[in-house]
Amino acid sequence: MMNIFKSFIEKIKGLVAQKKVMPSIDWQSEWSVFLNETVIFYQTLSQADKKIFEERVKLFLETTPVEAGHVEVNDQDKLLVAASAIIPVWAFPDWHYFNVSKVYLLPASFNENFECGQADSVFTGMVGTGPMTGKLALSKPALHQGFSNSYDKHNVGIHEFVHLLDLADGECDGFPERLKQYAFSIPWFELIEKKITGIENKQSNIRDYGATNKAEFLAVTSEYFFERPRMMKAKHPKLYQALSDLYQQDVLRIAEDLKPRKKAPCPCGSGKRYKHCCMPEH
Repeated sequence: MMNIFKSFIEKIKGLVAQKKVMPSIDWQSEWSVFLNETVIFYQTLSQADKKIFEERVKLFLETTPVEAGHVEVNDQDKLLVAASAIIPVWAFPDWHYFNVSKVYLLPASFNENFECGQADSVFTGMVGTGPMTGKLALSKPALHQGFSNSYDKHNVGIHEFVHLLDLADGECDGFPERLKQYAFSIPWFELIEKKITGIENKQSNIRDYGATNKAEFLAVTSEYFFERPRMMKAKHPKLYQALSDLYQQDVLRIAEDLKPRKKAPCPCGSGKRYKHCCMPEH
């Protein structure tokens, strides 16, 4: 299996000849430890799949620079950026983000001019347009927060890479055609309209930002799908199935790994122990 995957790596490196391929990365054992402690998706993989995940992380970082201004970029930052990219396309081993050439990390939320500390500095992630086309900007603190809290249905890294998937067909319209047959788009858009109406009428636990437009709905619900799959399946079964079909992933293993221990703090944020708060009686 690994020999086949090595052939795939060489194929992809050929596809990114237009990019500057950086020197080969030597995987560090502490990186595996960090991913296992921080990225639930990686944690739930088999040992064989973890090795493949690591190879895909290396490939992403060898072809996509992660840089920053006014903030230090360390190995952990780069690992989380790469994990954000790989998780949505895990079922598509030959996928390459040809539409991003560089990822910028910023020290805090930023505005449309990528300035931090301003009154309108409210963005934690943004796919560049115009002169910034091909660039992805992320707030470094928000990137880490997305992986440190696996209960809040919010992960800005995954959110922005889903936008890049959506943009791969040339239009950010809430339907990544390169992942799915076009015929699938008709019931998908009908479902989006229904779910956005539910958000607007305060009859949904999908984050309000998902009602902004179809593209944001896809990104917001993808965060939800990868972080709280069991909750989504219970509250939005049709949406869960549609996203399962789109990403071709069974992510319920994540839900199993997320089950809190009785004495752990309740994930609802009450400050009480799980067994004294939201733990089911039966």
